[in-house]
Amino acid sequence: MRTQSAEKLRQALKSSFKVSEQETDELRSRELKKFLRQLPLQQLEALQHDWQIWARDDQLPPKHLKDGEQAWNIWLLLGGRGAGKTRTGAEWVRAMALGLEPIASEPARRIALIGETLGDVRRTMVEGISGILEIHHPSERPLFEPSKRRVTWPNGSIAEMYSAEDPESLRGPQFMAAWCDEICKWHHATETWDMLQFALRLGEAPRQVVTTTPRATALLKAIIANEKTVIQRSRTQDNNANLSKSFLKTVEEKYGGTRLGRQELDGELIEEREDALWQREQIETARIRKAPELERIVVAIDPPVTSGEKADLCGIIAAGIDQEGQGFVLKDHSVKRATPLKWAQIAVELYHEMQADRIVAEVNQGGELVEAILRQVDEAVPIRKVHASRGKYLRAEPIAALYEQGRICHVGCHEKLEDQMCDFGPGGLSNGKSTDRLDALVWAMTDLMLNVTAAPRMRRL
Repeated sequence: MRTQSAEKLRQALKSSFKVSEQETDELRSRELKKFLRQLPLQQLEALQHDWQIWARDDQLPPKHLKDGEQAWNIWLLLGGRGAGKTRTGAEWVRAMALGLEPIASEPARRIALIGETLGDVRRTMVEGISGILEIHHPSERPLFEPSKRRVTWPNGSIAEMYSAEDPESLRGPQFMAAWCDEICKWHHATETWDMLQFALRLGEAPRQVVTTTPRATALLKAIIANEKTVIQRSRTQDNNANLSKSFLKTVEEKYGGTRLGRQELDGELIEEREDALWQREQIETARIRKAPELERIVVAIDPPVTSGEKADLCGIIAAGIDQEGQGFVLKDHSVKRATPLKWAQIAVELYHEMQADRIVAEVNQGGELVEAILRQVDEAVPIRKVHASRGKYLRAEPIAALYEQGRICHVGCHEKLEDQMCDFGPGGLSNGKSTDRLDALVWAMTDLMLNVTAAPRMRRL
């Protein structure tokens, strides 16, 4: 629970003005300023530095003790750029150093601050705009001694600075708590982390906070797999109140939905599978925003075997080819837990929306029923029925080769489809699920680029 004083002020903030979520940010800001002007200076200062009031839920640590036992010892914050990770880490260190409830029941007398380099620790974690020195009230602000690589609070708590460039520097010292920043950038990451674990040996329950934009490193995967790790995630957009609107607009327009954007803005852990037929860099390199004039367009369907709550997703992909023989992935309208009539309606609607030439449908499982359902929606729609005579991997290999040759582009971002593509190896998907979207893509591109009997005709998109 939050502290009593913080809870009272928080409730006062809520009840002081009645503004719905639909009202403008300008109105909410005006009402908030009106309320704050009524408070005496002492309460304003307390309000400004009480993190329990201003923090988002994902910026507050989970409860530490459960039934008298240690519930966690690693708090992992995975977040996008500017999502508020540094402020969260600095506020946690402040609470630990000063023994502030509900985060700490007593001061942590020795704390480790670890970054990629000592310069990073100083610039970001200590002296940064959201760093340790900046967030304190003047009466409790610690003393920073750069030459000693040390931050000292008036109550005697000390935080010492360390670099992942020198894991051996963590031999000897001991701590009650640690803040590790941007571990996915660390040199000698595993060695530094291991040395820190040996040093966290003071107090009843040593704890550590890790703030980082995720990358698929061995250390991050090991931390995630640790049963004593609690994970919280945040996006850049979650911190929009503290970020430039032009910055948010620019990065969303340029990177939204891309692999880099999902990692750097949404804080997603994007993994690469070494034996996958597709690699994300390959897809990113060929991504475009708008398709040129196309000669042919098809909508491909990979229908599920069953329907209802337990049914697999129905893969529905629209793709096209231009006069030069370049392929383009246009739309992914795949649908989950849909009845046969529902996915047939979606496919036919997409066919008309894209002014496609025909629908390509796999009929291994449903046979004539697939065509009958599509005809029920639109009896005039052109349909080409295809049968899977080879395994999924063998069918997909020629299409993957076209990607390697740069002959297929993705128009816009198709995150879920691309996740399947980059997780598809000889044994299928690593999670064992159906490759529905990918199968529909393969059928579409096979029809457009490998089916020599499909004579193209001139058309306009």
